[in-house]
Amino acid sequence: MRLDRALEQISEIHEHLARSTVYRGYRAAPAAISGMVAILAAIIQPRSLSSDPNAFVLYWTFVAIAAFLISVAGVVGNYLHDNDRNNRRRTFVVFGQLAPSLCAAVVTTVAFLSSEDKTAVAFLPGIWSLLYGLGLLASRPFLPRMIGWGALFYLLCGCFLLRRAALMGIAGLSPWEVALPFGLGQVLGAAILYWNLERRNHGQTSS
Repeated sequence: MRLDRALEQISEIHEHLARSTVYRGYRAAPAAISGMVAILAAIIQPRSLSSDPNAFVLYWTFVAIAAFLISVAGVVGNYLHDNDRNNRRRTFVVFGQLAPSLCAAVVTTVAFLSSEDKTAVAFLPGIWSLLYGLGLLASRPFLPRMIGWGALFYLLCGCFLLRRAALMGIAGLSPWEVALPFGLGQVLGAAILYWNLERRNHGQTSS
């Protein structure tokens, strides 16, 4: 009986440590809204942009900036009002894990826009999806474990889009190549955040 109790206590300690390492700054609602912004942007994008590689990339760059600001608005607010040094340090760590992928996406985008061969732009949606998926994988130790499924979704979308770009080239450029991976991916991430973090908090508060 004592051994069973000791094992149970060890299990409880491990669970407590796991919860304490999970970053809780991200919120489901902003993530879901950012995904809906991507889908809305695809709906209202003029068709003519798909035949203009530079305009297409610039349009989706501004959409990405807007969606990113929506996603991190809650994180910034929590950081500014949180006096816990550990929580604030964890915020830097999590963003530090994601930052290399975001920086790589920016550098790649600028390089493709600067290239005289605009057919290379067809590969950008796939590259964006791959890089964001890799960024999520890098952040996974500090996020709910199920976020790995979200990262896998982005990686699979990226592989598919790169293959599509290789076959169709610039003629296959479509707003849905960006909107579907990031729109559905953000909604999936929002569902994971709510199910693993916010739902539990609501349950504990109501009880």
